[in-house]
Amino acid sequence: MLTDKRILLIIGGGIAAFKSLDLIRRLRDQGATVTPVLTRAAEEFVTPLSASALSAEKVYRDLFDLTDEAEMGHIELSRAADLVVVAPATADLMAKMAGGLANDLASTLLMATDKRVLIVPAMNVRMWEHPATRRNLATLKGDGVLVAGPEEGAMACGEFGPGRMAEVPDIIEAIRAALTDGPLSGKHVLVTSGPTHEPIDPVRYIANRSSGAQGSAIAAALRDLGATVSFVTGPADIPPPAGVRVVRVQTAREMLEAVEAALPADAAVFAAAVADWRVANAADRKMKKTDSTGLPTLEFAENPDILKTVAQMGEGRPTLVVGFAAETHEVAANATAKRMRKGCDWIVANDVSAATGIMGGAENKVSIITGTGVEDWPRLSKEETARRLARRIADALGR
Repeated sequence: MLTDKRILLIIGGGIAAFKSLDLIRRLRDQGATVTPVLTRAAEEFVTPLSASALSAEKVYRDLFDLTDEAEMGHIELSRAADLVVVAPATADLMAKMAGGLANDLASTLLMATDKRVLIVPAMNVRMWEHPATRRNLATLKGDGVLVAGPEEGAMACGEFGPGRMAEVPDIIEAIRAALTDGPLSGKHVLVTSGPTHEPIDPVRYIANRSSGAQGSAIAAALRDLGATVSFVTGPADIPPPAGVRVVRVQTAREMLEAVEAALPADAAVFAAAVADWRVANAADRKMKKTDSTGLPTLEFAENPDILKTVAQMGEGRPTLVVGFAAETHEVAANATAKRMRKGCDWIVANDVSAATGIMGGAENKVSIITGTGVEDWPRLSKEETARRLARRIADALGR
């Protein structure tokens, strides 16, 4: 049941908007209060009168309603709900959300809210599969927006494929899940991500090809399960997700210091691609290429082993320590040996040889190495890999 839960329902302009009326009715049957907001396009498909009659609430339509805005109504609306639901979420609404636009009541509410947001996409299959929509979806997920659907099926336009709005019972289940504390509620999880940059001189450094995409996705997935996440990141290409505590570092030694400062934690996931070595004789000024000096000689020193340091610490060690192993050959054997050598509980191993396209790519194919054996996962998006790993972590900490 959803007794006494307050839902702010933003209805977008699409033929699937007719389902929003049934959604209002069923949410009220379960005890929820529903406040509808209609976009101008939505009014082409459902009327304010029907939404008001079913919700028994005032319907909001205009950003510049003088009566409402005298009391900053759009701010109050955005904060008073327990959850903001966008159903249907059209391609236009998703683009506005991803771009941070706020030029009507719906988009302004979505920018002003401090509550969780659940979108229920619905659009033509070509629009759903368009690269712009895929980019916008990835941005919204990275910002912590929850997504229900879409489904695959026949559409009003006569085409068939993904883009059909989820059915009302499925939307209600997604709403219930969004309003329920996740399995990691009350848990603190530390995640490291991205590469480290080890300076050669003030303008040059040693690094690797890590984009930070997998670490960022893991932090977001843990956050979505209710965890408090400390996210220690090197200079990654992918921005950190919203809703986590971010600590930015450059070098391996800085990362170790930040990790130690973030402890204690219930679990630690070391997804960062930390440089094994640093330049011991890094110059304090830019090295010049001159005929008289010839090639510079770089002296290397070993960087601290962050995973091993935490995995083998005594008091204060996280209950679950997860390492990553990026290998180019004999992946399972090398990762198994690494797990024993480091003393961590799990190793997430993957093949990052050039042919796989995984390092810096959008997908991953991992094997989970534990004390009981090797579990091979299929090739998945990095977001789905993260969600699966987060659920495994939640199961392990819940035992």
